[in-house]
Amino acid sequence: MKRTFIGTLLLSLLLAACVGPSPAERAQQEAAKTRLAMAEAMFQERCKKAGEFIYRTAENVEGVFLLKLRPKGVNYGDQYRMDDPYGSDLIGEGYIEAFLWKRDAKGLFNTITAGGYGYVDAIDPQDGKRYRYTGSIKEVTRTTSITMGGDGRTQFKTKAFILDKVPAPDPAPRYGVTYDDISTREERNYWIAGSSLKVIDLKTNEVMAERIGYMMDRGQGNKSGGRSPWLLAANNACPRFGPEKVSVPRSVNQLHQTRNFVEKVLHITEEK
Repeated sequence: MKRTFIGTLLLSLLLAACVGPSPAERAQQEAAKTRLAMAEAMFQERCKKAGEFIYRTAENVEGVFLLKLRPKGVNYGDQYRMDDPYGSDLIGEGYIEAFLWKRDAKGLFNTITAGGYGYVDAIDPQDGKRYRYTGSIKEVTRTTSITMGGDGRTQFKTKAFILDKVPAPDPAPRYGVTYDDISTREERNYWIAGSSLKVIDLKTNEVMAERIGYMMDRGQGNKSGGRSPWLLAANNACPRFGPEKVSVPRSVNQLHQTRNFVEKVLHITEEK
């Protein structure tokens, strides 16, 4: 009886495999292939106008004006939220701090060392006023974390990078940095996001440099298994994020992308 049951089960599986997908399933598969092909063609066309365009640079720049701050949250898969997912970077105060951190000998950022731009100006969205941010290393008191093996009560002293904020004096920095989502509705229909990052001479209103970028989610918004369409779209971007070969998801290389580009245009004051 047991052998008969197993035989019947195997026969059923073989018959199902031979039958293959239903007409409705085949139609869905073909529609998905057609959609992806259209998205790929549109993406490749957009990539023809993507790239970094530097028209003029400036030397010994002490500070910058961030004309627009990054959103506090990360857009993982909101198809039509025009918040520039290609330009996704550090959020909150981290976006400001990144311009103040020093690079090490390998060019990597040391998040507990000041030494980047001397200051950053930005408009506080709460009161609409311009503030000046600087960073310094200070001794702070921390409490041990239970999740890190501590007891949640014991305190200890350590050094940390602290962001200082004061009302900005005049004049404002000469050079500004801003970004825009340049996606169209049609592009977003196919999960394509477009981005413009600009460095502007605020004295002359001249665009000194601009980076145009596009990325596309090859899964076309598939969120099964916790999939994040815009994070995975970073794997299919022009210009690409990070070197040709990387061992981490390319969305990781989106972090610090703003300063990396700005620094090619606005060269930091050299240490004496």
